[in-house]
Amino acid sequence: MTERRTLYPEIEPYESGMLDVGDGHSLYWERCGTPGAKPVVFLHGGPGGGSSPGHRRQFDPALYDILVFDQRGCGRSVPFASLERNTTWDLVADIERLREMCGHERWQVFGGSWGSTLALAYAESHAERVTELVLRGIFLGGDREFDWLYTYGASELYPEGWQAFSGHIPEAERGDLVEAYHRRLTSDDRAVRVAAAKAWSLWEAQTVTLLPSPEVEEEFTEDDKAVAVARIENHYFRHKCWLEDGQLLRDAERLRGIPGVIVQGRHDCCTPPSAAWALKQAWPEVELQIVPDGGHLYSEPGITDGLVRATDRFAGKA
Repeated sequence: MTERRTLYPEIEPYESGMLDVGDGHSLYWERCGTPGAKPVVFLHGGPGGGSSPGHRRQFDPALYDILVFDQRGCGRSVPFASLERNTTWDLVADIERLREMCGHERWQVFGGSWGSTLALAYAESHAERVTELVLRGIFLGGDREFDWLYTYGASELYPEGWQAFSGHIPEAERGDLVEAYHRRLTSDDRAVRVAAAKAWSLWEAQTVTLLPSPEVEEEFTEDDKAVAVARIENHYFRHKCWLEDGQLLRDAERLRGIPGVIVQGRHDCCTPPSAAWALKQAWPEVELQIVPDGGHLYSEPGITDGLVRATDRFAGKA
């Protein structure tokens, strides 16, 4: 059996800063690896998840010039947890501003989970700027996917987690949990906001790991992270990510000619494989790798292996 690839060693940015993108938002960005090498932009998940040092390590730093940034309202970007002028299409425009800031004509686009949604929206809008797409845990922003997480589906696999998530809301309001959580996540009472954020984020933490992980649950429910993720995710999901149902599949013909790899966990309960399969049908040229023992997170061994092999290959590394 071929030995699985692992993340590259820890690396520090060679440059970082804040970019004013207008609308009162300023984005934290950092560049790692080798200036002038193959350019790539990393799109984190959530929405609202923010970036982490591990994200830099999915690329060979000798072969890539890596841009990682925190999307509007999260991580080190400001204003924190802001929902104003924070939409999918604002983020697509931000990616173009960052590309221009870096001076790249074209670059590889890499995204997982919500990052895959954003990567597809960007690539379908700016195909001429994309050299390759590397995607994980496909989320297309469709009604079935929202229902899976917040109405019926994942609830059948994690009944105890679902009971806690739905039980945070009074029974009379459970007909629309996303809207009920929105009222609490935008409450003037900080205690109400934080409690709702922790309940929302704990539910997500339980669906993203193949095996139970107290460490992931603790990370997801840390006050600031929980508030950013829950508020921004809820904001995006109640607006259906500003996408028409099926839009990303409908417009996948715009991806023709862009080399791509999808790494998808077979047992991904957050973004089930059916979305990746549907994207493969709409974009036949993409290479779809379904990892038999994989869940959702990039840090799982089989997922890491597929992603690192993809970035190595696109950089010309055997």
